[in-house]
Amino acid sequence: NLTPEELEFENSELDDAILAGQEEAVREFIDQVPLLSPVDISSELEKLGYKGQTDQRRALSLMAYRHVRRLKRIYLDGESPHDLPPKQNVLMLGPTGCGKTFMVELLFQHILKLPTVIVDITSFTESGYIGDDVRTILTRLMLNANGNQRLAECGVVCLDEFDKIASSSSNARFAGQGTTKDVSGYGVQRELLGMIHGTDVVVAMDYGFSEYGARVQVSTHNIPFIACGAFSGMDELLRENRSNIGFRNVPGEDLSQLTLDEVGSFQKFGFLPELIGRFSRIISFPKLSTETLKQILTENVLPQFSNEFRGEDLELTVSEARSEERRVGKEC
Repeated sequence: NLTPEELEFENSELDDAILAGQEEAVREFIDQVPLLSPVDISSELEKLGYKGQTDQRRALSLMAYRHVRRLKRIYLDGESPHDLPPKQNVLMLGPTGCGKTFMVELLFQHILKLPTVIVDITSFTESGYIGDDVRTILTRLMLNANGNQRLAECGVVCLDEFDKIASSSSNARFAGQGTTKDVSGYGVQRELLGMIHGTDVVVAMDYGFSEYGARVQVSTHNIPFIACGAFSGMDELLRENRSNIGFRNVPGEDLSQLTLDEVGSFQKFGFLPELIGRFSRIISFPKLSTETLKQILTENVLPQFSNEFRGEDLELTVSEARSEERRVGKEC
């Protein structure tokens, strides 16, 4: 029989052996991750069917290249993370259907094949309330990395519908001097602060956070967070903010280039300025043009339907619609 001290020593040695094995597995994995240039990454996205958003595609391709290059320098070259620039978090704004989440999925799950989780942030609430705890995001990442803690720490997290956690503009919160809980707005934002910036999080290996469940400590210092949201109405807030600080409010003003100096607009939208400050780059996606939508329809969608028809020994033919035909169709 072992004494408690001997048992603790053996468990410590076992944990060290497990971590050593995980680190070796991570080095082998990182060695296999392709180090494509940003230009090549953008081209691969197009080959996989991503159309349009050229500048936005280049921006995220550069972010992905820097992430992979950073991992290789840390795990293969033995460089200290403190000697390298910090991981890059990205905030992507744009209307529904403009290709934000699809780009993340193709880039990190299909091209680079890194442990990646894409979560709908609207299902999360502040700790202690009904709903998903934000720490379960890392639980999902751990499961995606087959339980390898070190491998999960190299992954990517995408927070979809990020704009939906904007806090309500109700004055009730301030009337009680901050005592009123906002469990799905500011509450979630506060809990995301440290995780997005980079910290050590104790993560349960089951979604129930049961008392006797296994737990691991996951570092988010090397995990880039990508937040996606439509942010409907943000353009009006930006115009108002720029007008108030001396910018001319020109009709048709280009709002595609956003800066972190405009966090006041995000605060009016319902976000903590500290949270928006965690994102080192903001990428704005415009709505897709008619030409791009037509390209997606003819090159991505119609071939799938044609293939389905061929399976039934039928041929699908779609001709170019003329304006006169569309007018008659509407009248009918």
